[in-house]
Amino acid sequence: MGQMHTPPLAGGSLPLKGMRKMIAAKMSESLHTAAQLTLHAECELTALQAWRARLKAAGSQVSLQDLLLHAIVRTLGEHPALNATLEDEVITLHGAVHLGVAIPLPGDLLVAPALFDAGSLDLEALAEARRVLTGKALAGKLSVRELTGATVTVSNLGLSRVHHFTPILNVPQVAIVGIGCSQRRLQRAADGSLVEADFLGLSLTFDHRAVNGAPAADFLDALCRRIEGGEAAAS
Repeated sequence: MGQMHTPPLAGGSLPLKGMRKMIAAKMSESLHTAAQLTLHAECELTALQAWRARLKAAGSQVSLQDLLLHAIVRTLGEHPALNATLEDEVITLHGAVHLGVAIPLPGDLLVAPALFDAGSLDLEALAEARRVLTGKALAGKLSVRELTGATVTVSNLGLSRVHHFTPILNVPQVAIVGIGCSQRRLQRAADGSLVEADFLGLSLTFDHRAVNGAPAADFLDALCRRIEGGEAAAS
């Protein structure tokens, strides 16, 4: 996901109004009402990259981002405590994963509309749904239901140099996954040789009122294992 914001001119001023004011209010509410903690991890991308290459060779338009979203949705299905909302001192565990996908808009604006029932979509359908949702966001045609219906969110800074970050919860959701950039480095293979591999930075911010550190870490560990398993761990 690219960075689409336009930097303000030096010496100028920008009024905090409209959608920007709404975003600011939402971020302030999030930080003032939720007990937010962020965990960081990284995983090797070799298996996922090989799967993406096979799909591309077969004519598929599925991107690496789509494969990562697919892995996140499948892992959330095994860790329902992260696919939850906390309102009025009640934690609601949602049966369906309505995946919020953070999409930057021109003017340094941001929305995170929902891919509804993402867990019921196969890989190709998930990729197509993401493309359609992104198109609607850029065209300003998102519905109120899409803008407010997510149960958990993913924020992707993979095209930047940011490896880890601390995404802010989209309250009342209790979790948000941050995808950072990949870093290539040498590692020693089983036969003792040195090989290059790409490692992806992942971050998970969660509401400590609803989820403790151990289950949050379990989710991040499971997500890393699924990504490193590639196609073999897709289901």
